[in-house]
Amino acid sequence: MSFSISAIPDIRFGEGALSGLPAAVKSFDGVGAVLLVIDAFLAQSGLAARVSSELAEAGVNTQVYSDFAGEPKLAHLHAAIEAGQGADMVIGIGGGSALDIGKIVACCIASGEDPMHYALAANPLPKSPLKKIMIPTTAGTGSETSATNIFAGPEGKKLWIWGPETKADLVILDPALTKTLPASLTAWCGFDAFIHAFEAATNRNSHRGAQFYAHQALRLITGALETAVKQPNDIAARGDVLLGSCFAGIAIDNCGTAIAHNISHALAGLGPVHHGLATALGFEVTLPWLVEANTADLNAAAKACGVESAAELPAFVSDWMDRCGIVRALPAAFKPFDASDLAREMRATENQPMRRSTIRDVTDADIDRFAAAVMALPKGI
Repeated sequence: MSFSISAIPDIRFGEGALSGLPAAVKSFDGVGAVLLVIDAFLAQSGLAARVSSELAEAGVNTQVYSDFAGEPKLAHLHAAIEAGQGADMVIGIGGGSALDIGKIVACCIASGEDPMHYALAANPLPKSPLKKIMIPTTAGTGSETSATNIFAGPEGKKLWIWGPETKADLVILDPALTKTLPASLTAWCGFDAFIHAFEAATNRNSHRGAQFYAHQALRLITGALETAVKQPNDIAARGDVLLGSCFAGIAIDNCGTAIAHNISHALAGLGPVHHGLATALGFEVTLPWLVEANTADLNAAAKACGVESAAELPAFVSDWMDRCGIVRALPAAFKPFDASDLAREMRATENQPMRRSTIRDVTDADIDRFAAAVMALPKGI
């Protein structure tokens, strides 16, 4: 089987790696001003001020954008583009939203175009975007190594901007930055990364090149996530989950995802829900059906998780979710919706690539059954 592996950014890993940011910025020629896109919580904690001060000492001016919450919306992108006028580089620090915003606006500031100009590959991305340094703090999305970036368009529907031009030039992985993540978010983000690796390793697009990263991500995350949830200051566990998330991002950059992400994106089309939680709920519901395919890839992924066969995965995953404290429930915002609403979103055009890439054919009857199971969960967390 032939395959190719997309470009992987330079990656620096280690506790305290953030301290090397000023030198990293200066290693790029001609950078006198940067746009720092950073999660509001991190900005309020003083991290934005610290980074800005350290960059100022290196002769670099910093403009900060942190006025966003939840998944990126078009209005957030517009505000970040405005904040970043005159910048030579974009630095993203935070979860997937901060990183996706940073990568998108690095293209839009360089070209002067609106993000909608590039949505769903409507037009080619600029060949010379601003330089980008991405620093993940949630160990979940893998956005730091991905060419795919997600935001909600003017009608609230998820849209994608993808292409190698959006990729980071440098990734800094500092596990110390993940220690303040609450237990529930550690678990939700960790499962998102785990499912990235699992789906990339087992879907129709999977190949040995991506499985190299995906299987290692599965080993790292299954071996460390419970410890990271229960012992948040365990820097080795934090580091393994962060590195696993990064490797999983490389895997999905090459092979994409599958049915669990179809469900999580569909849920997000109905109401606000953490992507990692939504994906974990969709994964648990669909996994018993999925492993009936009993492919060599499914069994290889099972072994990377430490179990003997694919048939054992549903029980393993449910027990692991229990141990990580994941409550099987949806937010109260989902009370007005029923299974037919979710099934409609699962059939939406933008969610079909994930349906098609699933190793089993996903019939309309399957969609109805999965939607019913997910929407039967308690609502009100």
